[in-house]
Amino acid sequence: MTGAEILFFLALGLFALPNLFGIWHAFHRVFPSPQERLIWMGICVFVPIIGGIGYLVFGLRRSRKWDPDKDDPGVNQG
Repeated sequence: MTGAEILFFLALGLFALPNLFGIWHAFHRVFPSPQERLIWMGICVFVPIIGGIGYLVFGLRRSRKWDPDKDDPGVNQG
């Protein structure tokens, strides 16, 4: 491999990181609605560079960590 090829693959990987992180993070977090989670994951998949950066800017603040006391569907059902 030449130096230009290595640089190309490093740049490609660098641009892919925000998207991969956005997909992984959205999958493991809770959003105000399940549809919003799917929309963020779809944006990261289908809009490559801009989708990942958009998730980092806007999506991180809208998500929260899963809490079994609040988010378990079997809790508080009588």
